Amino acid sequence: MGTMGFTTMYKTAEVTHSLENTRVVDFRSDTISVPTEGMRRAIYQAEVGDDVMGEDPSVNALEKKAAKMFGKEASIFVPSGTMGNLIATMAHCDRRGCEIILGDKSHMLLWEQSGPAQLGGIQMTTVTNLPDGTFSLEEMLTKLRDDSNVHTTTTSLICVENTHNWCGGLPLPLPWMEQLATISRELKIPLHMDGARVFNAALCCDMSVAELCKDFSSVSVCLSKGLGAPIGSVLVGDKQFITKARRLRKVVGGGWRQAGIVAAAGLYALENMVDRLAVDHSRARTIAEAIKATGTKLISFDLDKVQSNMFFMAFDDPRL
Repeated sequence: MGTMGFTTMYKTAEVTHSLENTRVVDFRSDTISVPTEGMRRAIYQAEVGDDVMGEDPSVNALEKKAAKMFGKEASIFVPSGTMGNLIATMAHCDRRGCEIILGDKSHMLLWEQSGPAQLGGIQMTTVTNLPDGTFSLEEMLTKLRDDSNVHTTTTSLICVENTHNWCGGLPLPLPWMEQLATISRELKIPLHMDGARVFNAALCCDMSVAELCKDFSSVSVCLSKGLGAPIGSVLVGDKQFITKARRLRKVVGGGWRQAGIVAAAGLYALENMVDRLAVDHSRARTIAEAIKATGTKLISFDLDKVQSNMFFMAFDDPRL
């Protein structure tokens, strides 16, 4: 029997050699991005108030900007994408006996402690993620359940991730999303997008995030990855949904007071950092092509899958 162990995404970097006269470039994740000088100035100059009372001008400006960008009625600023996804599922599944459908390689399932189940009492039913981040809609249809069967939970939400992290940062294909939206409308089951990197997806598809997300009732959007803010996400949706989400944010400990200090960074990110994501995409492609050009057999990956700001490599030498 081979060596057994646990899967993990996040690891502490280990340095096994002297760093003297060496420049280390950290490509582990876009989560290690740091604020620009302009963003730091925005933080320093931020107007603040009590956000729980709705009186923080910087938070209000961020939420207004995010809602407008995504073509939604409202938004709410939260500390993390994990919280955004959690309160979104709880807002959609607001009665006992609900379930959500999501991919078996989704971040919400694998890397967020299955929060909807743990804290929301929501069953998480999986469909098999395909290599491009989608899943078979035929398989999904076999998993859907309604109130007509008294023995089962009720499917109340379908969740997707775009771009898909565990599938290599791929944007979900537009024809597939359109088919999913058609099913959603016909069956009256809302859609939620874990859009931690939705701006990257929109860039890949050469369209606005509003157009990309038009069929989704809610989208969780990370501000602290490629956009460079130090903390925070926004959750967008209609006014009734965001009102529910705001109440749920409070009960899971997300009500913050003078949050404008960090909201100012998020607003700066939305106003100044979105367009430069193209640089990240270009650099990822350049690095991937350079590695391929070496002809090395020690590193393997599919160049065709390098479409956004990330790609995963397999190392054949255990020393790497």
